[in-house]
Amino acid sequence: MKRNDFSPSRRWVLAGLMTGVADCALANAPTRSLYPLPRPGGASTEVSKARRAPSVTQLIADANLGGKVTFVVADAKTGEVLEAHKPLYPMPPASVTKSLTALYGLSALGADHRFRTCLIATGPIEDGTLKGDLVLVGTGDPTLDTDGLADLASQMKANGIHAVQGRFLTYGSRLPHLRLIDPDQPDHVGYNPSISGLNLNFNRVHFEWKRAGEGYSMAMDARTAKYRPAVSVARISVADRKGPVYTYNDLGGTDDWTVARSALGQGGSRWLPVRYPDAYCADVFRTLARSHGITLTKADPASDAPSGEMLAEWTSPRLEEILRGMLKYSTNLTAEVVGLAASLARGAPQDSLRASGGQMTDWLSEKTRINKVRFVDHSGLGDQSRISASEMVGALVRLGPDAGLRPLLKQVPMLDQKGNRVDNHPAKIRAKTGTLNFVSALAGYIEAPDGTDLVFAIFCADLDRRAKLTKAERERPEGGKSWTRRARRLHGQLIARWTAVYGA
Repeated sequence: MKRNDFSPSRRWVLAGLMTGVADCALANAPTRSLYPLPRPGGASTEVSKARRAPSVTQLIADANLGGKVTFVVADAKTGEVLEAHKPLYPMPPASVTKSLTALYGLSALGADHRFRTCLIATGPIEDGTLKGDLVLVGTGDPTLDTDGLADLASQMKANGIHAVQGRFLTYGSRLPHLRLIDPDQPDHVGYNPSISGLNLNFNRVHFEWKRAGEGYSMAMDARTAKYRPAVSVARISVADRKGPVYTYNDLGGTDDWTVARSALGQGGSRWLPVRYPDAYCADVFRTLARSHGITLTKADPASDAPSGEMLAEWTSPRLEEILRGMLKYSTNLTAEVVGLAASLARGAPQDSLRASGGQMTDWLSEKTRINKVRFVDHSGLGDQSRISASEMVGALVRLGPDAGLRPLLKQVPMLDQKGNRVDNHPAKIRAKTGTLNFVSALAGYIEAPDGTDLVFAIFCADLDRRAKLTKAERERPEGGKSWTRRARRLHGQLIARWTAVYGA
């Protein structure tokens, strides 16, 4: 009889990965799925369950993903690997990276860390007039929105300021000014914004258009539920062409967009990335200050961190809450800011995401002795990051439970073997998803029906197919949606198998 994926074989234990001889322990680790040996006691053993469960070989073949599929599932308490398939193959983790970024941020900054944005007066205040410069200072708050800036303006007015005699300045150099996260993404996608010490509305501007006679009325604003201040640092015009839908031109302080008339229809809206976040913040704040009767000059960047009297301050939520939102909504800006701030707190200020990603790589090695990982950013948007399923599970076992990651992860629905959602399933999954074009990842924890705690990582990627995409194709590549749907179905089938075999 031909041996299948789950023929009897040895188990290997993740605990070996955490020792000083980790490389030796993994040198001869199996690259194919392991057949679990029976635990003592009980008639319904893992072997008999595994024989009844769908074959991993068949599940992977049915998914028809091409490229590579790798996974590891282990006992979360002991690190004992229960099942694996190509566990040592390095794969792009996509947004699963954010789970490790969360741990990095908690380790370096602490769960109670808050980002602060403030107004500093560099001169005296006489009869309500600031006889000096007003400086808007940021420390990187990824949650700052127009409502927060409005609060700062209200505080300034309440503190008796009605005029500023000096200049209006911004200081966002607490973090490096980076024009985008990943240069290989299309120009117009909102998930690839700029980064600075001053960030607003996730560094996106809202573009809305409506049919008006033979043309369109269009608006660019920094909207929230309360406010819709128009912006001048981003502008857009309609072009008579079939494609591309958007073009971008940097006018040295202004984002200049065009949009194809053929794509507009009757109306709609979308968020576009901002490339000058400090100027964006200043633009919106000037409008909000003007609503209180305070006129400010057009902002200039401050060359150095200012000193003076604090007039107003806006404080972010605790880092723990910020990370919970980041992991739920997979916000790239938040991940990059947290990662950069963590590197800075570790005494290693960086001028690029790749350098800061290297710091996170070093941190992971220090904490776990896992040393074959590469991070080029903190969000997973760059596809050059690499980690194996074995290393990911190792990190989750070693760092996750004690560092408080599990309660921050969102609950993922259980799927049946056909990929349909199963409501009220006794198994509870908390995990982070990751998706790029022809890359799909999932890693986290499973509380099985019998109370068994499992930890897992699944990475699927067809990198050859991804590499053939042009930059313009990366927003909606042909076949990408169906590929991702099949990959997610495979994730669900594997988890359903593991809960049946190891925790029913």
